[in-house]
Amino acid sequence: MTSIYLQAKEHFHKDGFFMVENFISQKEVAEVLSELRRVLKEVVPGMPSSKVYYELKGDKNSLKQLQELHVYDAYFASLMNSSPFQKIAEQLLGEPVEGKNLQYFNKRPLISNLTPPHQDGYYFMIKPMQAVTLWLALDTVDEDNGCVRYQIKSHLQKLRPHVRSETLGFSQGIEHYGTKDELTNEVAFSCVPGTLIGHHALTIHRADKNNSSKRERRALGFIYYGVSAKVDEVAYATYQSRLAQELQSENLI
Repeated sequence: MTSIYLQAKEHFHKDGFFMVENFISQKEVAEVLSELRRVLKEVVPGMPSSKVYYELKGDKNSLKQLQELHVYDAYFASLMNSSPFQKIAEQLLGEPVEGKNLQYFNKRPLISNLTPPHQDGYYFMIKPMQAVTLWLALDTVDEDNGCVRYQIKSHLQKLRPHVRSETLGFSQGIEHYGTKDELTNEVAFSCVPGTLIGHHALTIHRADKNNSSKRERRALGFIYYGVSAKVDEVAYATYQSRLAQELQSENLI
């Protein structure tokens, strides 16, 4: 195991999150962005509306999130599987992993919404809670355009109560979050393109709106479950069905 992976694993288990700068090169970042442009033009029109989220429904310039890119495109399947991303996920969790979701995120300037404080494990519905989310920056990301904020050692807590949020793509947020102690125990991660950050499924995290006037905040998110994790299939299917109905009734997808 390389020193990079060892350091990432140490921070992951101690704090609940990690950062690796220059995880991919600037040439590789440019390749990912080129492939994204192709996907937006050729693949997205054929994807189900439940996998494509816009800040403003019907406005193609307000695309904020794509779900399960690895299912709909071979290039992104190659990033998800048998890749450096899968390898670091296996090192972090200490077991073989299965890629569950590869997402594209963007917070567009001025029109984006905040990402509510949440724990990914609330959505996953797995036992044991053996899962990691990786987040690859494709733009320069800082506090001005909505960097990710992690609460230190929150992965050592249990799942907290979540309630319905108003943010499309992040339907649940932690109830009663934001005390002085909670906010002072956060770390904000500024990233350059190619930086990889990641967190445990129980780590509390959030992100502000993009308050810049012109800078985008594009990223890829990789979700991996350890092979020991078992999904409560009935509960998960019920939640997804209810969520789809709510989004459609509110004319959000």
